[in-house]
Amino acid sequence: MPRVISIDPGKIKCGLVLAEISEKKVYEAIIVKSELLENYVRNLITAEDISQIIIGNGTTSIDIREKLYFFKKKIITFEEKNTTYRAKARYFQLFPISGLQFLMPREVFILNKNLDAISALIILEDYCKMKFALNQDIDLKTWLK
Repeated sequence: MPRVISIDPGKIKCGLVLAEISEKKVYEAIIVKSELLENYVRNLITAEDISQIIIGNGTTSIDIREKLYFFKKKIITFEEKNTTYRAKARYFQLFPISGLQFLMPREVFILNKNLDAISALIILEDYCKMKFALNQDIDLKTWLK
């Protein structure tokens, strides 16, 4: 089945999610240095059947779109307003707090987290108008790269 890439573009780093819409599952969620994004996407499209790329319309989206010129299928630019802010709440939906940690302020758990991959997930979810789940095989450490 074809998969979709969603990108939260940035000057220094980009969040990237690889998902399958029909299954509503995320198979990869990482943060990539912006300078490495082009090669990373090239490698992904040779390994996966990618039907489209969705890019948030914020910082550097035009530059990112130009770097992905080699992708001959559909590239969509989509609204990404407030995704970084919303990523904090989505983080706790994906990784709920349990036990005694529940008594601690939520902010403690995300102070040093890069939320760009979750922002890319929110862009995808907004575009598709549905929530996605993480594949059980996903390496949760990829959220922290």
